[in-house]
Amino acid sequence: MAVIKKEITGKIMNIAIGGALNSQSAPELGEIIKESAADVTEINFDFADLEYLTSAGLRVILTAQQEMDDKDGAMTIKNVSQDIMDIFKMTGFLSILTIV
Repeated sequence: MAVIKKEITGKIMNIAIGGALNSQSAPELGEIIKESAADVTEINFDFADLEYLTSAGLRVILTAQQEMDDKDGAMTIKNVSQDIMDIFKMTGFLSILTIV
């Protein structure tokens, strides 16, 4: 189960995710992004407390990146653990995402 915290300031949406981003929690994250993405031009994810990431979570992150790309917006991910970074490497997401 993931803990998802969203904060919007102007055109910037900050989302902190903790726990597991999997098939149970990814749809919730997708809905959070979908309901607010039209009004923002930047999404910043904080993965400091993210422990586990599955393909369902990757799909939601990729969809958010595509949405920001389509509107010439920006998306960054920070505080990525080595385990999550390894998943990004294995899936080829490092070339798609901006990780700081």
